[in-house]
Amino acid sequence: MAKKAFMAVLGGGESGTGAAVLAKKKGFDVFVSDSKTIKEKYKRVLRQHAIDFEENGHNESRILTATEAIKSPGIPDSAPLVKALRERNIPVISEIEFAARYTDAKLICITGSNGKTTTTLLLHHILKSAGLNVGLAGNVGKSFAMQVAGNKYDYYVLEISSFQLDGMFRFRANTALLLNITPDHLERYNYSFEEYTASKFRILQNQTADDFFIYTADDPVIAGEMKKRKIEAKKVPVSDHPIVCEQGAWIENDKIIFKNGKNIFSMTLEQLALQGKHNTYNSMAAGVAAHLMEIRKQTIKQSLSNFQNIAHRLEYVASVHGIAFINDSKATNVNATWYALSHYDKPIVWIAGGVDKGNDYEILKPLVKEKVKALICLGLDNRKLHEAFEGLVDVIVDTESIDEAVWEAYYAAKKGDTVLLSPACSSFDLFENFEERGELFKNAVKKL
Repeated sequence: MAKKAFMAVLGGGESGTGAAVLAKKKGFDVFVSDSKTIKEKYKRVLRQHAIDFEENGHNESRILTATEAIKSPGIPDSAPLVKALRERNIPVISEIEFAARYTDAKLICITGSNGKTTTTLLLHHILKSAGLNVGLAGNVGKSFAMQVAGNKYDYYVLEISSFQLDGMFRFRANTALLLNITPDHLERYNYSFEEYTASKFRILQNQTADDFFIYTADDPVIAGEMKKRKIEAKKVPVSDHPIVCEQGAWIENDKIIFKNGKNIFSMTLEQLALQGKHNTYNSMAAGVAAHLMEIRKQTIKQSLSNFQNIAHRLEYVASVHGIAFINDSKATNVNATWYALSHYDKPIVWIAGGVDKGNDYEILKPLVKEKVKALICLGLDNRKLHEAFEGLVDVIVDTESIDEAVWEAYYAAKKGDTVLLSPACSSFDLFENFEERGELFKNAVKKL
């Protein structure tokens, strides 16, 4: 009798647990290994499916006998265990790559440095409103592999990070959306913007002439990179000014024009549920993707008008004595924070900091000088924030807890001001993730 293929799964979180369940269902011998403690909810799932696992360390000798390994996106390629697997020619893939082998659903895949989650949720909302049998997965929602193991969707809307793309090789997106490319996560790419850009363009690999590539024509990095590449898919641009195209979207006289061949419709910018220039691009991209799928124009317009924004992205929390508190914890890079600072006209008390990812704060300086009256640093090492903004902001305070940061911000603000949590950094020095940081911020505001 032939020996079963052995799948080693590195990481026992949402992604790894889902991959393990699907691998078990497909007949693999499965072993899950995590260098940290696995959450109890995931251990319950692994036990329920009789999947062997370990935590707080790796049994390398066992893992290195694997036929194949699935790596959670948080584990860098530079990790010694990943290097050891590759040295033995054991393929190391992402959960997305693995799960895609076992579904014939149409895959609509969204990446970019900013706006991925908003656009993914918005497109999912449109397709659900249209009555399609559609799943939501990837870097948002439930594990893609877990859904493939237990559901039978006709479509998936997938948010895909550069970390996930790095472990994808044969995967093919039926529709790929590339929103923008700005420096982010450069510590994972040898501080090379070129390497990071190449990672984002992996969203196009394996596409054919039957597929679509929706892109922001105004993004200079995307436009420059497209000149160097042969792109097989049908190119579908979105732009904030009129363009000539067979399929796409643009802005003209404060209206978005959506075009799919001879099928053209428009809606005013005022009708969009999500306001702000960056959200206009997100809405155009999601609307175009739905239009290419021949969703009714009324459904697209209505969905773009009634969508509820996600938590932790420019989320209004409360007004305390006339001071507005805004939770933008999902802003984990400089560009996202630039959008947030540009969004508000009133004086800002800005809460920022965390794990610096090789940030260049230069683009923030004009906005900070114009709008920010106080900077509350929230992190274990705030030296780069001090270096960048001393002299531009009158008040800079260091804090190491969210309660302390909120109190200091409240103390620095006055009626009519906005307190903005928009960290421009990862959360991992003080928090498990940006969601925890955002929830604790909201709780701290409620205590004022």
